[in-house]
Amino acid sequence: MKTVLKILILGEGGAGKTTLLHRFVKNEFIDTTTMTIGVEIHTKELKVDSKQCQLMLWDFSGQERFKFMIEEFFRGAHGAIILFDITNMKSFVNIEKWMTMLKKFCSKLPVILVAAKYDLEEFSMVGDLYANKIQEKLDLNGYIKTSAKLGLNVEKPFKKLAKLILNSEENIFRTP
Repeated sequence: MKTVLKILILGEGGAGKTTLLHRFVKNEFIDTTTMTIGVEIHTKELKVDSKQCQLMLWDFSGQERFKFMIEEFFRGAHGAIILFDITNMKSFVNIEKWMTMLKKFCSKLPVILVAAKYDLEEFSMVGDLYANKIQEKLDLNGYIKTSAKLGLNVEKPFKKLAKLILNSEENIFRTP
């Protein structure tokens, strides 16, 4: 039996959400993407500890004008990834805003913090010290550095999140 997990991918516009998802789902790097309008849904089969799952990956637009749709789209989520671009301080500063929204509609989801565009480390405005502090402050379930361009740690946040969901004591998929 295959378990279907709804995963939210959140973060500011231009942070690299769509590029990371494209690399994860199709194993291709695209260096130009168009702005996501509202939400795009991608799927990916994944094996986690001998359990087969299908991830439904909800890629949200980071644009302010689409925020009115969030409550409806968050419904039924099992976990979330909040992504920031290491070269864009605004995308990092707004992590707390995304967490506030997430907690308002989905209070107990496991959340992984993802640093995107790690291939641009020489231009980084956000170091590991700050990322680790925000992870601790917001009680997130992990911090992972990724690069869709290099293929660095692309699967890691998705596998970790799926494992957290499937092994959670509050797991709705657990059989009695």
